[in-house]
Amino acid sequence: MTFSAVIVAAGSGTRAGPGQAKQWRLVAGKPVLRWSVEAFLAADVADIVIVTTEDGEKALTEVLNGLAGWRAARGGATRAESVQSGLAALAHRPADEPVLIHDAARPFLTGTTIEGVLKALETADAVLPALPVADTLKRAEPGQNPTTTSREHLWRAQTPQAARRDTLLAAYAAWTEGEPTDDAQVVEAAGGRVVIAPGDPLLLKLTYPEDFAMAERLAGAARITRVGQGFDAHRWGPGEEVWLCGVAIKHDETLIGHSDADAGLHALTDAILGAIGEGDIGDHFPPTDDKWKGASSDLFLKHAAELVTAKGGAIVNVDVTLICERPKIKPHRLGMRERLAEILGLPLDRVSVKATTTEKMGFTGRGEGLAASAVVAVETPA
Repeated sequence: MTFSAVIVAAGSGTRAGPGQAKQWRLVAGKPVLRWSVEAFLAADVADIVIVTTEDGEKALTEVLNGLAGWRAARGGATRAESVQSGLAALAHRPADEPVLIHDAARPFLTGTTIEGVLKALETADAVLPALPVADTLKRAEPGQNPTTTSREHLWRAQTPQAARRDTLLAAYAAWTEGEPTDDAQVVEAAGGRVVIAPGDPLLLKLTYPEDFAMAERLAGAARITRVGQGFDAHRWGPGEEVWLCGVAIKHDETLIGHSDADAGLHALTDAILGAIGEGDIGDHFPPTDDKWKGASSDLFLKHAAELVTAKGGAIVNVDVTLICERPKIKPHRLGMRERLAEILGLPLDRVSVKATTTEKMGFTGRGEGLAASAVVAVETPA
């Protein structure tokens, strides 16, 4: 069954505390909105309309970097107006095609929920995923003792809620009450048959600051840790200084290479690229391209780190080992760690730089060159 989706992302989210609106904030290093867009794309959605504000439209390109198959529409003053704006943007789609209306503030959408809602729509006019209320409910009037309210037949409504586009448009056109709380209510008021599909306990709505702390914990189950390894070596040549891990060290020789020959940064860049399956440094910065001749290697490392971010990932920690007889690394080690931490945006205790010799053995032992190895841990969506 083909279907389209409307993601409502036009709210200000003031209850979530100071800062950006909640749909733009990060959960596990990834914008809240991006979680839902990726879930719909993975379910082979035919079209996605993201309803947002004027400022939100400007942010979408960055927030959804690398993702295709979505379009933006301008939201209204209320959620109902925003939903209708999204439906209007789908006018080119079949009138009876199912549309899933989803709140951007519910990031942990899964294919199971999408499939369940679509299946239930085969015999209904509208579907909402929901969970039965499990907690005891209390009604507390000011100045009076709380009273217990029956939780029997009570459900917690979630999104995405589904209906065919023409059904939704007709129901909203007929709506004469105040502001509806969800789309199923509008279809119900128009006389449509509404059914409940199984909800998902993880599909919580991010509303208050504490919800984001909970979301960070839940997101851990949806992420994996990748390990990358990198190695680089350069020969010694005439010179007066050498660059290692982003720090210039006075020396009677320099390392020879197409760029600044910073073996430490090259090894670390390769380790990051390897962790996310993006080839090696030569794929991104070919030594045959004069553009990179003499280039500062921190550009390479920043590029690799940006690729991690674009995938919704985060670098956990890095460990670099420099292999040489000289220069002495220990006096410069703290400066190297600080520089790497600055480039990668990491706390200092997640950055390690070590050095060792080969006891006069091999090309490093004979003073012919210097080598570096690096290991990195990266967390990305599963």
